[in-house]
Amino acid sequence: LDVTNPKDREKAWGWDIDILVNNAGIKEGGSLVDIPEENLRRQIEVNAIAPMILTKEFARKMVKNKKGRIVFVSSISGLATNPFSGPYAASKFAVEAFANTLRTELREFKVEVATINPGPYLTGFNDREFETWKNWDDDPADRVFDYEKLAFPLPQFDPDELTEPAIAVILGETTAYRNVIPEKMIPMIKEKMAALWEMETDEKLGKRHSEVQQSYKAKPGMKA
Repeated sequence: LDVTNPKDREKAWGWDIDILVNNAGIKEGGSLVDIPEENLRRQIEVNAIAPMILTKEFARKMVKNKKGRIVFVSSISGLATNPFSGPYAASKFAVEAFANTLRTELREFKVEVATINPGPYLTGFNDREFETWKNWDDDPADRVFDYEKLAFPLPQFDPDELTEPAIAVILGETTAYRNVIPEKMIPMIKEKMAALWEMETDEKLGKRHSEVQQSYKAKPGMKA
């Protein structure tokens, strides 16, 4: 199913489903000042806009039936940002807004909404993010950053660890709305979110941010 294809969406709406899992996603890596406009637009379209359009008609059926479950596969990037993953984070922040809004709107119709927020898993998805620049239609000489020197900055977990807790969310075996996997990342994410309230705009101006430096030091495929 191509969620951006209207004909595919139309076909899908004919299916009789109890649970919708919005899992379509791509990841465009690079600085927000370097990524071409068309790549930025496609990132938001695939990850946020098209899944929301797909969800609308399924949600209307669930409202009519007074039952259903909608699960958005978001990300920890929908809660906190990292350098060079801005477009992906923006798309997942949008997903978070869509999911939470639907949660409040559909409650009276007995339609459940939940999110799954995976951390970095070693599937190749994150490392490929830092190779998308190779297909940009731009002039490399105009780029602010040299992407030959950068890599995904975080250690990545074994993807087998994700399956069981994700299925529990999908099947409604857990009633939590937000589900960060693995759970051990929750304190770090909460700390990053809270830190924004104390942040100053002129903090250490002229000095490279430590999170940017991590991408210079990192190697692809780092295991947690």
